[in-house]
Amino acid sequence: MVMTHERARSHGALTFLGGAGTVTGSKFLVESPRGQRVLVDCGLFQGLGELRRRNWRPLPLDARDIDAVVITHAHLDHCGYLPALVNHGFRGPVYATGDTAQLAAIVLKDSAHLMAEDARHANEHGWSKHRPALPLYTAEDAELAISRFHTARFGEHVEVAPGVELLFHNAGHILGSSWVSLDLAGRHPHRLVVSGDLGRPGHPLFRPADPYDDADTVLIESTYGDRAHEVEHVGERLAEVIRRTASRGGSLLIPAFAVDRTEVILHELSRLLSAERIPRLPVYVDSPMALAALDIYRKALTSRCDQLSPQLLDREDDPFDTGAIVEARTREESQRLNDPAMPSIIISASGMATGGRVLHHLERMAPDPRHTILLVGFAAAGTRARSLLDGARTLKMHGRYIPVRAEVVELPGFSAHADADDLLSWLRAGREPDTVFVVHGEPSASATLRDRIAEELGWTAVVPTMDEHVRL
Repeated sequence: MVMTHERARSHGALTFLGGAGTVTGSKFLVESPRGQRVLVDCGLFQGLGELRRRNWRPLPLDARDIDAVVITHAHLDHCGYLPALVNHGFRGPVYATGDTAQLAAIVLKDSAHLMAEDARHANEHGWSKHRPALPLYTAEDAELAISRFHTARFGEHVEVAPGVELLFHNAGHILGSSWVSLDLAGRHPHRLVVSGDLGRPGHPLFRPADPYDDADTVLIESTYGDRAHEVEHVGERLAEVIRRTASRGGSLLIPAFAVDRTEVILHELSRLLSAERIPRLPVYVDSPMALAALDIYRKALTSRCDQLSPQLLDREDDPFDTGAIVEARTREESQRLNDPAMPSIIISASGMATGGRVLHHLERMAPDPRHTILLVGFAAAGTRARSLLDGARTLKMHGRYIPVRAEVVELPGFSAHADADDLLSWLRAGREPDTVFVVHGEPSASATLRDRIAEELGWTAVVPTMDEHVRL
């Protein structure tokens, strides 16, 4: 519970309502020395059933008592709980960069739609234990949440609540992504930095993250806190997979996050096709959300968004156009892809195969050994993508099990996340804070990064527990 006694209020406090001991559901409640409450990120829990059930539990405070919300970027595990928060009574402003606000509007409406579809399907086919199955939130809740957004530019100082000043910095993860600093005024002023998700220095679309400089407390993500990315030859490995699959008459199914991962894959496919490294197969983008996000990325190119890399801005052609893209917007167009008539590449959401159109393609394609399922992003514990990585021979979808005979390939080199070395380099650029809290990672990843921070930097580093409350 949030501390309210005078000593805690004079210093401020921090409560970890998500993203602690897990890589999903990021929610960090900041209480300023003057008693203002700001929630940094408002993410949805995904993956393991125990975590997903947390989405239905009430927060340990009244949502009406939260003064403002700050969103670092538009992925569901950082913004997907917003409609539920609004449903519980939150009526304050939601601060984000302009591109994050545009992308989050797409993500939240799609999330509400999928929840409604899942509930309808469960009720029609009886595979849920809930009678009736209900969505966590509705399309109306999503629209209300979207109406709360207030936008700010990178480097613009914004007072989000009395005595709480916000500054967005480029995180280089996805379009609009930021790490944030909050200056808390009071008898004991305090600067809190929250990393959000940091991008890789070599991201093909974005400039590297702005360096961290100064803070009293730092929250740093640890998605890849226990590993380093293999970035060499990732394009050639993709080309090999495509050629091998096509040679046996199969198709390539790529579960991809609709925001950013789809754009990165299209960018690489365009490069490989231009170099004639892969056969000219039809490329289906089967996700209305991904297509809407692609439009926003293209607008950012047209407006010469300074978050984009100079190499991307210098191009005169469309870096996402493979010359063979087929947009699958309707349900009927999507269904026709379940049995590809010829070798093709299908990019479909969601990236961790937790929902969306990709599930129907998996049901039809996973049993066929001609096909390949290519995993290009982080897969949280309890998701179907993680099960595939772990060698599952069956997958449960829509209440029944299907066999997995297709080839399963992982290419983590396409990740948009900083790895452990990148995270340490980002921290090393700034002065030592009082405490570094290692968040947004699975337990082994967070513990490994914590130990490296302590051993290599000599700083105090802690992996917080869910619902833990600390004084600043």
